[in-house]
Order: sequence, then C-alpha cells, then structure tokens
Amino acid sequence: MAEARSNPVGIRNRSAPVLLDVLCAARQTSICCELSPEGGLAAETIESAGQQWRTGPDGDFVTRGLIDLQVNGFGGLDFNRGGITADRLDLALIELAKTGVTAFLPAIITGSAGRMVRVLRELDEAVAASRLGPLMIAGYHIEGPFLSPEDGFSGSHDSAHMSAANLDLIDDLQRNVSRGIKLVTIAPEVSGAIEMIRVLAGRGIQVAIGHSNANEQQISAAVDAGVTLCTHLGNGLPQMLHKTDNPIFWQLADDRLTAMFIADGIHVPRPALQTMLRAKGHTRTILTTDAVSAAGINTGPGFYTLGAAEIERSQEGSVRIPGSSYLAGSSVTMDQMLRNMMAWYGLTVPVLVQLMRENPLHFIRTRQDPGPMGATDGVVEWETTADGPVVRRAHIGPFTVE
Repeated sequence: MAEARSNPVGIRNRSAPVLLDVLCAARQTSICCELSPEGGLAAETIESAGQQWRTGPDGDFVTRGLIDLQVNGFGGLDFNRGGITADRLDLALIELAKTGVTAFLPAIITGSAGRMVRVLRELDEAVAASRLGPLMIAGYHIEGPFLSPEDGFSGSHDSAHMSAANLDLIDDLQRNVSRGIKLVTIAPEVSGAIEMIRVLAGRGIQVAIGHSNANEQQISAAVDAGVTLCTHLGNGLPQMLHKTDNPIFWQLADDRLTAMFIADGIHVPRPALQTMLRAKGHTRTILTTDAVSAAGINTGPGFYTLGAAEIERSQEGSVRIPGSSYLAGSSVTMDQMLRNMMAWYGLTVPVLVQLMRENPLHFIRTRQDPGPMGATDGVVEWETTADGPVVRRAHIGPFTVE
C-alpha cells in the first residue's frame, strides 16, 4: 500500500465542522454557515442568519475567498518557467491563500507556440497532482501571443513571438490540459482577431483587450464580436499617448467592458485609478494583481524570472526587466490591495468583496465549463490590525491554510 503523503507546513485537514458568519456582499448581511470537514458550505436557517453585516468584537470578519484573474507566478514560483512539481506548487498556493485568494487563473504569457504548450501542460500536470491546485485553479488565462509588438504596447512580452490570431494554438493549448481556458487576452488590431473573438465568445471563453494599440473603431468592433474585459487597463501602453484620444479613454467609455485594475500605487497613480474607478463603477471593476514570482509574503527585492526573461523586484516593490522602464507584472498581493483601497478611497469590505470576488466570479463561471468553482470554493477569516485587515486563515475544500 502506498504511503500517504503528509501535508506541507501551513496546511491541515479539518477534523470537525466550523461554524462561521460569512459576509454576503450583495446584501451586506452575514449568513451563518457550517463548513464541513469535506469542504461543503451550507447556509444555516437559524436565528442569526441574514443579520446585518458587522465585524466581530475585535474587528474580525469572514468573507468568501477572493478570486484573481491574472497570476503569472507567486512565492518565488514562475508559472511560465516549466518544470514545476506538485509539492513546489502547493507551497506557492499556500502562500497565495494566506493573502485571501482561494481561486485564480494562472496566466501563460507570450512565447513560441511550442514553449507555451509545454509550459501549460507541465503546469496542468502539477496542478492535478497537487493538493490545493485542483481546488484553487479554476482554469487558465492565455495572455499572448496575439498582442501588439510595438514598443510600449508589448510591455515585457517578447515581441519576437507575437503573431496574428491563431485559433489552432488555442486549440492545441486546450488539448494539452485538463482544465478549461477561461480567458484570452488579445489586441483587436492584429490580423484575424475579430473572427477569433467571435469563435472564443461562442465557446463561452471570455476575451479581454490588452497590450493593444487598437483605435476606437477596432475596440468597438472587438466588443461587438464578444470582448467583455480589459486586461490591466492603464498598463501595457507606452508612456506617451494623446491626452484624450487613446485606448484608455475608449475602453473606459464603453459600458459593455469591465476593466481589471492593479491597485498597487505603481501601475496606475492613485488619482488616475480613482478617476478610472468612477468611470467604470463598482459593477464593472475587477481588481487583479498580475502577480509574478517576485510576489508573496516571504519574497523581497532581488532577481526572479518571468518565463524566459529575468526580472528584478526593487525595494519599493516595482518589478521590471533589468534596464527597462517597462513594468513586468507586479509584486502586490490581494490582501494588500484590499488594504490600499480602504485607505486610499474609503471603500468598505462588502464593496471590495464585490470587486475582488463577485465580479471576477461572473467571468469564470460558465455553463459550458463551470470548472471546480462552486459553493465550496473558499472562505477566508480576517482580523483587523492597525494597518488594516489581514488574513488569519483560509478554508479551501477539506483544507485549512494558516
């Protein structure tokens, strides 16, 4: 008989049910729920069910797990590097869960077709063999290679591998993995993009605009074809643009588009982000980290990787390819963004749960491919400190991470 694997430090199996008052963000109420040892979460019809949401006596509270639609790596692990083991992946996912994220989309960035297929296949194999991967990874985000190769728009992506829209590559990527491709980022101006958008949207795959020099008419055509999202709006662009006639304003103005923002104070200045949030409102805003291997609780300044490229995290937290002025993902965590948004703009926890869970959940739960998402996809216990809310522990399936 094979010997049972022991859990790594930081994760344990629950042995008894846990009763929690969980925030229902949509109604701003607390629902008393029982979390079973197996991971089932059921609302209890008891006296406290539906009470007005409030924090505990020490400022503690409970939410459903946060969802991140764009994670390139975490805790020193680069999802785009290849050679990932299940044990190493679990360690990174433990660190990610400690930031309040219980479900996410790993992002596979631009590379040669062969490299992208290999990297995604190896990641998917590690996910299947890991403890937390099957519970936390809801599918995949393909960011490239159908992007603008122009300087500034390409960002840290390797423009040498950018190409016209190629549905065969998406099909090849999907054939090599057990989970669905949930999101594809594309530049609408590349050859064949509009037809690809129609096909992907017809399959129930979300399509986002990103790393794009599309004009207003091309963006509108892309939205007509089925684009629903903007990838890290305000980034993947050159420093110099027309003051008003540019892709940021065109995407902000289209109410059919929901925008993803990186709220780290580095990617978009705080006053600019506030203006963008006002344009999109709470119903059309999603917060994402675009985290790379340099992100994490125990990471710090130094050199890391993003696919084939070396990247450097500075003392203040920005991440760039050494010698480049362009950002290469971020080192921010979801819990830090929650604290940022509370401190900068006075947003409440129910509003932030909408931006960091409810809104992204809408874009990855589809009839065609619901994935592992469901009623048991994660619960996070928070405690309030002088610096704002921090994660005490997270419950994911049958596991508790702390």
